Amino acid sequence: MQNITGQTVFLTGCSAGIGKACAYAFAGLGARLILTARREERLNEIAADIQQKHGVETLIRTLDVRDKEAVFATIEGLPTDWQNIDILVNNAGLARGTDKLQDIDPDVWDEVLDTNVKGLLAVTRAIVPGMKARGKGHIINIGSIAGHEAYPGGSVYNASKFAVDAITKSLRMDLVETPLRVGTVDPGLVETEFSMVRFRGDADKAKSVYKGIDACTPDDVADAVVYIATRPPHVSINQIVVMPTAQASALVMHRQ
Repeated sequence: MQNITGQTVFLTGCSAGIGKACAYAFAGLGARLILTARREERLNEIAADIQQKHGVETLIRTLDVRDKEAVFATIEGLPTDWQNIDILVNNAGLARGTDKLQDIDPDVWDEVLDTNVKGLLAVTRAIVPGMKARGKGHIINIGSIAGHEAYPGGSVYNASKFAVDAITKSLRMDLVETPLRVGTVDPGLVETEFSMVRFRGDADKAKSVYKGIDACTPDDVADAVVYIATRPPHVSINQIVVMPTAQASALVMHRQ
């Protein structure tokens, strides 16, 4: 296990769910954290709690990854002692509804693709050149089982997560002559606010997604992320798929 104490980790979408769990997991290993998300109040609460529990340095930046100019300005404007980012976790992402393609509001696919794909591209483009120049860095993308297999009502979200998978693989090839590593963690059912966002606050619909399933937790996914991040420098864990035991594929699962 590689010691990452004192390393700087940049996380997107870490005000809740998987991103928040990753923040606590890295803090537990002594890493310094740059916490980014759209909800500043939540970021402040998380940062204060992490500092109290783990005593690590944290830096907060309110950021919507859909805003490309804001992404570049935020990263370029980091204080000098925070600019050497060792680990990037591209977690920010969302889904909206389960409408068939012919019924989807075009604004929805803009929101999903701008966040899940273009946002990931912008953050990666802003950070990777510095990693390459320093000869050190690790990029970990949060994908999904939805990036492995398509399903009805998932056209836009599937497309976004298939894109994450392709970007991850291509970036690994683009960086193969460097010491940088690129990996992805692709979860199945994880009980977070994700479904509340997907169904725009409809609690009944959100709960039905996990009904009868002992779903994974954000901590389960964070465990996989820090596992990837703590391998020896000569080892690259390229992909981990994490699903509940009762889930065999995107649509095949046993509900009790």
